[in-house]
Formats: sequence, C-alpha cells, structure tokens
Amino acid sequence: MTKLNDTSIKTETTILVGLITQKQTEEQLEEYLNELAFLCETAGSVPQKRFTQKLTMPDSRTYVGSGKLEEIKEYIAAGEIDIAVFDDELSPSQLRNIENILECKVLDRNSLILHIFATRARTSYSKTQVELAQYQYLLPRLTRMWTHLSKQKGGIGMRGPGEKEIETDRRIIKTRISLLKEKLKDIDKQNITQRKNRESLVRVALVGYTNVGKSTIMNLISKSDVFAENKLFATLDTTVRKVVIENLPFLLSDTVGFIRKLPHSLIESFKSTLDEVREADILLHIVDVSHPNFEEQLDVVKQTLSEIKVAEKPAIIVFNKIDAYSFIEKDEDDLTPVKRENYSLEYMKNTWMAKTNSPCLFISATKKENIEEFKQLLYKKVKEIHEKRYPYNSFLY
Repeated sequence: MTKLNDTSIKTETTILVGLITQKQTEEQLEEYLNELAFLCETAGSVPQKRFTQKLTMPDSRTYVGSGKLEEIKEYIAAGEIDIAVFDDELSPSQLRNIENILECKVLDRNSLILHIFATRARTSYSKTQVELAQYQYLLPRLTRMWTHLSKQKGGIGMRGPGEKEIETDRRIIKTRISLLKEKLKDIDKQNITQRKNRESLVRVALVGYTNVGKSTIMNLISKSDVFAENKLFATLDTTVRKVVIENLPFLLSDTVGFIRKLPHSLIESFKSTLDEVREADILLHIVDVSHPNFEEQLDVVKQTLSEIKVAEKPAIIVFNKIDAYSFIEKDEDDLTPVKRENYSLEYMKNTWMAKTNSPCLFISATKKENIEEFKQLLYKKVKEIHEKRYPYNSFLY
C-alpha cells in the first residue's frame, strides 16, 4: 500500500561550476553563481556545493582543468549528486566530454533557463516560442542526444519540447523548426492586428531584470491578478491591461524579465514579447534597489533595450523594494573605503536622481509606499503624449 507522503519525483541535487577569467572577476562570479543557484531553486533542485577555478579562458575540452574536473567527479560520486550545472554555455563537445567523465547529468546555464521556460509556459504561443528555442539549442547537440537518450529518466533539463520523445533525426528537427517559425509568424500577424486595434490609447510597458516586482506593480496599478511570485521568470506571457488614472485611460503591458547571459535563441523566439516593448510609448524600467548588484542588473536591461533599438524611448526608472533595502553604517573612525553596502537609501536617492536623465522614483509595491507619487508621475507622462497625439480628447483630464 502506498503511503500518502510518498513521492515518485525525487528532489534533484546539484553542484555549480564557474570560472574566474580575464573577463570575469571573483566578485562577478560570486554574483553569477548566486543567480545560478536561484535558477536551480526555481527549477526545483537543491544546490549543494560550488566549484570555481581561475583560468585565462575556459578549457576547450572540459571547460575547467582536468584536476578540477577530477575533484568535481569525486564529490559527485561521494555525495550522489544528480546534476552538474555550469555557469556558461558549453559547446556540444565540452558537454559530451564532461558527461563522459562525470557520469551524471550535465547542464549549462542556457539549458537550465530553457527548462524553466518550458515549465513556466502557459499559453499556446509561449509554448511554441519555448519549443522553437529548445529545438534550436538541441540541433547542434544531436550527437550527444543519440548517446544519452537511453539514460533519460526525466527531471531538470529533460523536459523535451512539448513533452514528446526527442526527435533524433536532424532533418525532422529542421523541418519542425521551420514549421514552428511559420506558426509564430501567423500568430505575430494576429498580434499585430490586435495591437493596431489598440492604437487609440497610449501604451506603457514594464521592463526590467527578472524578479524585480514587475508583475506585483502590474497588479497594483491595473487592479488585476497577474501571476507573481519570488522566483525567476514567473511571467512569460505578455499581459496587457487597460488602466485608468484620473479619467485618463492607457494600456499597461507586463513582459518577460531579462537576465544576464540570456540564450540568444530565446531572445529570437520571444520577438513578439519584445515587440510590445518596441511599440510602447513609455517604458517603466523597474529596478530591485534592495539587490546588492542592482546597478549591474540595470545595465543589463539597458544593454538589451539598446540591442532591440528602444533605448531612446521615454522612460521612468522605478526603484522598487525600498522596504527591503538595508545598509551598514560606517563608524566615523573607520578609515576603510566606503562601499556600496555603506550607502543609505537617502544617499542612493540623491545620487540616482542627479545622475539619470530619466525621471526616477523609489517605491515599495508590496508595502504600497510612494504609490500615489508613482501614479501621478505616470499620469503626467501619459498625459503629455496623449495631449500631443489626441488634442481633441482634452476633455478627459
């Protein structure tokens, strides 16, 4: 008889592997591995240990050196670790070589993100987008998939496109990719028509790093019920809501969050989501001010916006989560250099309000702090665009 608390799915354990290189300092690697650990937790696994090594550049065969890989192998064997997750994209040959040595499941950051996207996709459109990205990732790795197909037992990294048996024939996969691209083109045409039907209203898009509180802000401003939780990529599908502030209506859209080292195939697949950003009149750039490296996250988003050619759009920078902001106040006789963690919130406010060309404000969406100020600033910016575009509708405000 099966006990009620029995489970057929064992929580998988992982180890994380990263490199200190000429392009990546020890401090940066620590932050990247913290994010990688959060990705693993979001996927449902438990990170057990981190392995790092200082190299000029990744080893072309095994990413890390042979001695470090042997150390990792011994730890995996002793601790019965299920997955080794590498912080950078592995080439097909690196992936094959590492799996042969470690004799366990090996994922890189890209495949882990793809798995999370596969489990998070809800609509037919987002599922099609993820499936396309998965096949594009799989195609150059077919040789490895032939070798390891018999070992697949499910779990993280093994959720195949559409939960179907993975096609190992290169021609079939290329045909499937072509069909998915055509399907997305058809859906894109429908979305373009829908967006044209909404052209009578000013459009505002929420952008930002993943897990900065965009969906929470969306729910707060639009009084809707968009799914939000403290995990990476809680939102994949673009959500558009009509919002009214002081009789002035506009459209607010919530989009997928950005992240460092986001797989290029996902950026391509989620083109339509980015189209919402491209066609927006105003960008609300949400930043988690409580995150120790929020400046870098802010730069990642700005770089991505620049890549899709929307960096010049009117934007409001919204520093969220001020309720979680903390700092270490230095003693007067402490002569050590002042660091980021020593800055008070008031200092941060004055600094960012002075240095940015965009309007910015500091709020807490969960505690509803400074929300009225936020709404008034948003209303002002929407009104400016509305007056220029529709002067005959001035009776609205």
